[in-house]
Amino acid sequence: MKTTNHPLNIPPLGFGTLIADPALTVAATTNALQAGFRHFDSAERYRNEREVGIALKEGIAAGIAREDLFVTTKLWNTNHRPERVAPAFEASLERLQLDYLDLYLVHTPFAFQPGDDQDPRDENGNVIYDGSVTLLDTWRAMEKLVDSGKSRAIGLSDVGLKELLPIYEAARIKPAVVQVEAHPYLPETELLEFCKENNIVFLAFAPLGHGIKPGPLEDPVVLEISRRIGKTPAQVLLAWAVQRGTALLTTPKTMERARENFDISPLPEDAFEAINRIKSRQRFNNVVNTGVPGFIARKTGQK
Repeated sequence: MKTTNHPLNIPPLGFGTLIADPALTVAATTNALQAGFRHFDSAERYRNEREVGIALKEGIAAGIAREDLFVTTKLWNTNHRPERVAPAFEASLERLQLDYLDLYLVHTPFAFQPGDDQDPRDENGNVIYDGSVTLLDTWRAMEKLVDSGKSRAIGLSDVGLKELLPIYEAARIKPAVVQVEAHPYLPETELLEFCKENNIVFLAFAPLGHGIKPGPLEDPVVLEISRRIGKTPAQVLLAWAVQRGTALLTTPKTMERARENFDISPLPEDAFEAINRIKSRQRFNNVVNTGVPGFIARKTGQK
């Protein structure tokens, strides 16, 4: 199953590395490599780029060609000021033990107070935003990374059309990828259509609804299709995501789950359309409204 014919040639099935435990990060990333995943999505904010890099380096040493891997990481909110973009990028590259990135994303469109604290808060526990920098300022600095050859492409995460459109229209180097939460309960159809029309890869995170119950994994339509075609509900949801023209990220933490998530095939047309007709609507991660990820724990001692 292939996604768009975008020049990036991004593998549709991606492994997301939002895993809190360092040892599990190495093990799960290694399992994903062995199961066949070649697309890996990391982030400065996940605080585990070094562990992801260890697994990737071991995979390359074992014979996987670097050019067969598609590796992404993300610029965190505290590094939006233009002078902080290149140093943040280089630090991520060093932790990942790579010479270049395939994709570098602005993690969210929200700029936080710059500094070493990834989650700056005031005395009342409110996020301290940085009003001195615009998303376009940050984007201009991102473009220079492509000019340098260190990043093959750049893109945006956790945005809607209202944030994407001004950047797309003003950009010298257009966003190659937009990464957002998407699943049958949050299909983001308008954004997907814009991406298709403008040759942008739509990259869905949480295609299983973060595994939250009740959610897409327990939807009656999905369960009926699962029984009918002999695939798990997760495989049904992942197949639907690729079949509608998106790439996706999933985070299996065991070899069994990695193999399950990688083993998908096209759905019958009536099954695909039945999922399209699901009426339930729910967003599971509120990061698009605040810049604060809903599934990344704050460090011990933070309010």
